[in-house]
Amino acid sequence: MSTVMLVTMVLCFALTVSVAVSIGLASVLGIQIGNLNMLISVKEMFSSINKFPLAAIPFFILAGNLMETGGISRRLVEFAKSLVGGVQGGLPMTCVLTCMIFAAVSGSSVATTFAIGAILIPALIKHHYPVTWAAALQATSAELGVIIPPSIPMILYGVSAEVSIGELFIAGFGPGLLIGLALMLFVHLYCRFKGWGKNDGDGRLSVPKATWQAGWALMMPVIILGGIYGGIFTPTEASAVAVFYALVVGLVIYREIRVKDLVVILRKSVMSSAVIMFIIANAGLFAFLITRAGVPDAIGHWLQDVLQSPALFLLGVNAALFFIGMFIETSAAIIVLAPILAPVAVHFGIDPVHFGLIMVVNLALGMITPPFGVNLFAACTVARISLDRIIKDLIPFVLVILGCLLVITYVPVISLGLRDLVYR
Repeated sequence: MSTVMLVTMVLCFALTVSVAVSIGLASVLGIQIGNLNMLISVKEMFSSINKFPLAAIPFFILAGNLMETGGISRRLVEFAKSLVGGVQGGLPMTCVLTCMIFAAVSGSSVATTFAIGAILIPALIKHHYPVTWAAALQATSAELGVIIPPSIPMILYGVSAEVSIGELFIAGFGPGLLIGLALMLFVHLYCRFKGWGKNDGDGRLSVPKATWQAGWALMMPVIILGGIYGGIFTPTEASAVAVFYALVVGLVIYREIRVKDLVVILRKSVMSSAVIMFIIANAGLFAFLITRAGVPDAIGHWLQDVLQSPALFLLGVNAALFFIGMFIETSAAIIVLAPILAPVAVHFGIDPVHFGLIMVVNLALGMITPPFGVNLFAACTVARISLDRIIKDLIPFVLVILGCLLVITYVPVISLGLRDLVYR
């Protein structure tokens, strides 16, 4: 049964059938082959999404869309530009820094790509950066949206592997800062090498003025993250607070959201949330059938026999996840693989929170690698170019993230240092 399910799923992927439908068709076929009652599909799909932490997903998506329309994103860009825009290559560095700040409230890389890319990709082109390089930079920087907490993939990993979401969130700061700083250093050196961005400081606001204008926007991550770690509200409740804050700021304070805009914002948020929830439901059914067939135990025993040390296990898992991430959507991959791999990681003495960060960072790479990189599609949509044109410019950015991934994998203190300081 499991073999037929896997073959069916891979075949559907090859035929460019959507991820959710591919997983669902494979699951239905598995039920038929296993002579199981079809009511199992309804029960397991409902159980997969009937989890309180998952309520954070639609709220964070809605918050990101409200921030984009309400002027919060633009003010964050001006603030970031005031900090780093004065050096050569300052505008690309602004892109990375803005994505780091925006990530602290959005939880979604795609939302970050659209919200920040709509402002910065045209600005980069105006400053004579190649459009393909600008799109590649934006797609890569937006990956921080799922690494710096709050993060939708971290919520999914926490639910799937039964790990504290609060600990995952606080552990995400180290890897997020490492990747953000590495990208900023890389673009600065690359721009100096290419001779780009000598006039990036034109039109830059002073730091006090930009901070004053972005004051309400900058308070958003302080309130959200401060509330979570101060014990005022849970990560799920924080998502609702983010929506309320973004709505009030955009509607009442900045007054850039009109009442009629809310219909468009809500429709876009509902569509995005429905897609993710449908994937989660189908992936939950798939994971149930695979587990029932004993595949996780078989894989766990095989990995323990073949990969005799934690270092080899992590290397093998990273290689596999990098390949899987290229073809399977991040949310689906986490829901299917986390219950399988996390117990094996614990057997090797690897902290499940550290392993969760490795999974999230690795699979986030799938968002910027062909053929199904969602960030690439979003960035190309904003830049109005075809996907194949940015591959060459994308390679150096992927290598930078891979280098950071190896450091995160083999230096656990980057992920666990702050967690241990707070929770232990």
